[in-house]
Amino acid sequence: MVRRPMGNHHVRPDTLLVTSETTKQTVPVAEETESSRETTEAGDARESGTLAELIAGARHVLFDFDGPICRLFAGRPASGIARQQVEWLDAQGLGDVLTDEERADVDPHAALRRLGGARPDSDLVQEMESRLTEQELRAVASAWPTQHADPLIRTWTAVGTRLAITTNNSAEAARRYIAGRGLSGCFEPHIYGRTSDLARLKPDPYCLNRAMSAMGAAPGSTLMIGDAVTDLVAAREAGVAFLGYARHARKESVLREAGARQVIGSLEPIIDILLGRG
Repeated sequence: MVRRPMGNHHVRPDTLLVTSETTKQTVPVAEETESSRETTEAGDARESGTLAELIAGARHVLFDFDGPICRLFAGRPASGIARQQVEWLDAQGLGDVLTDEERADVDPHAALRRLGGARPDSDLVQEMESRLTEQELRAVASAWPTQHADPLIRTWTAVGTRLAITTNNSAEAARRYIAGRGLSGCFEPHIYGRTSDLARLKPDPYCLNRAMSAMGAAPGSTLMIGDAVTDLVAAREAGVAFLGYARHARKESVLREAGARQVIGSLEPIIDILLGRG
């Protein structure tokens, strides 16, 4: 049975919006306050040095799941699942909540996020989220590990760094994947995924803050590794440093244009740094 913690935070009309990593659609971002600006600046400042300095300052590391750890939909194309989400919305007579760009989006979370924002109290939101969770659980069996991810996770754990997963995917999908790779001991119980409150999907920092609170982690010694602008914005809002992972030039360009200072195309350099080879 998939466990989904409940929440009660909803997007308000005056909530700031940011463009997503893969399309020009907009997604909600937590409102900025003086305190959040200070923590944002602190996390951003830590990224101005070298990669080695960034890694050395990390006592706690928050991994996004789909991207830095694996390609969840490698065997079940995400674009096909996204299309099914749109078709399902059309069948429910709610297709008009989507923009043309959202209808064409290859991200399976796009339609779900929009429905959650448009109809936050609808039973259809829970049904659509459950359908996506089922797709993610099926995808685990054919997911491809990101190159160097497994040895990096083991090495970071071996040197005493505490790790967590903070993802917009189902926590159960992440849990099953890492169990299959023999990595449960590196993360459990700190796996924080999508809740029934879709307003708390990244770029909202909710799952990052949950992880840090549970681990007793200070933002100043925490690093987030992600491959999307939503990860970057969530890290900024939580006051933690951000390291972008981009497996191709387009992703790197998008992350850098959004303000990421440190972006890598391979996880191997981190292993070299941890082992004193960097």
